[in-house]
Amino acid sequence: MILDAADLHYAYPGGVEALAGLDLRVAKGSRLAILGPNGAGKTTLLLHLNGTLKPSQGSIALDGKPVAYDRKGLTDWRRRVGLVLQDPDDQLFAATVKADVSFGPLNLDLPTDEVRTRVEWALDALRISDLADRPTHMLSFGQKKRAAIAGAAAMAPEVLLLDEPAAGLDAHGEAHLLSVLKRLAESGTTLVFTTHDVDLAWGFADQVALFKGGKVLAQGETGTLLADADLLRRARLKRPWAAAIGQAARAAGKLAADAPLPKDRDQALALLQAMGG
Repeated sequence: MILDAADLHYAYPGGVEALAGLDLRVAKGSRLAILGPNGAGKTTLLLHLNGTLKPSQGSIALDGKPVAYDRKGLTDWRRRVGLVLQDPDDQLFAATVKADVSFGPLNLDLPTDEVRTRVEWALDALRISDLADRPTHMLSFGQKKRAAIAGAAAMAPEVLLLDEPAAGLDAHGEAHLLSVLKRLAESGTTLVFTTHDVDLAWGFADQVALFKGGKVLAQGETGTLLADADLLRRARLKRPWAAAIGQAARAAGKLAADAPLPKDRDQALALLQAMGG
């Protein structure tokens, strides 16, 4: 496990309980989707996983070792665990895209050549090299999202936390973003992202954690948990569309019981076409 949260409790001022004995384990190299309705504690958890918030009870371990909340401990922690907020305007602050992406690596006291290499790689990975000199306030929402992720990616974190990464993006922007995240995952980065979109989680994540009332209701393989209709009802989530099509095809004898369910819309549509034929 790269991250391990045990019995986390946290309440906001006024006594609003956000985490109520939450347990979560993040496997190294995984793509973990945290699913749940608004107010379930998803964002609060991410803020704990990089040390922005400290639990009133419970513990977090990074690579098997308890984290430290002193200055050195937090610096080392955030160097290894990056966070991208849902609203990129909360994260972008420099005059230009390149300056913003450079900020993190520069603060790691890296050699100039290393900073330049990381920034160029991050801009290229997010396909925004042509925006390097553009003022951040002149970017579209989707461009701001990519710039914020580039800034986190340039730190070369082992784990990248993303709060609702596809929120506010159109279908093209979401597809582009997921292709970028896939490249980061293939390079070895562990991804943890919150979402209320079961279809996104079904098609992209290999692990899911279902949240309810500040706790993890269930955690496990995506294909198992998101195909469990009873569990999804308890979590107040709908079945993924592609999974529902696949299960209907199995029930109709059009898909073998041991055949994998379709993972995305294109695969589900191809299955529907085959059934119609």
